[in-house]
Amino acid sequence: MLTDTDRKYLRLAYEEALGGYEEGGCPIGSAIARGDTLVASGRNQRVQKGDPIAHGEMDALRKAGRQKTYRDTTLYTSLSPCMMCSGTIVQFGIPRVVIGENTTFGGNEDFLRERGVEVIVADDPECIALMEKFIREKPELWAEDIAED
Repeated sequence: MLTDTDRKYLRLAYEEALGGYEEGGCPIGSAIARGDTLVASGRNQRVQKGDPIAHGEMDALRKAGRQKTYRDTTLYTSLSPCMMCSGTIVQFGIPRVVIGENTTFGGNEDFLRERGVEVIVADDPECIALMEKFIREKPELWAEDIAED
């Protein structure tokens, strides 16, 4: 079940994704909140910064900087997190993840759940539409982002 706070920060993750798309990058955005308070948001910056690990979740975590704990936060992401980002979520003890969509990419939800992370998939139509558009327009860039040949 999505709360009003979830909807607000999932929308921010989508807006970050849209910003990345408009910059010519991969449209994946993320936000981290502690309750109703935004900690940080970010977007996939692989293309913009030439950084292979600058996924949306990693960008948001970098912007959040050092925190005493992440164990009281929720991570919002427009797209289901890859294994690198999922591992980071587990490593940092983030207890809850709200995913915009896992239609175009998914598979790590069970990994997170098996490690005690609450996972909510919103099936957000805007997140799905943006990723589908990007995958149609830039299939080579998408394959590179998810490390497929």
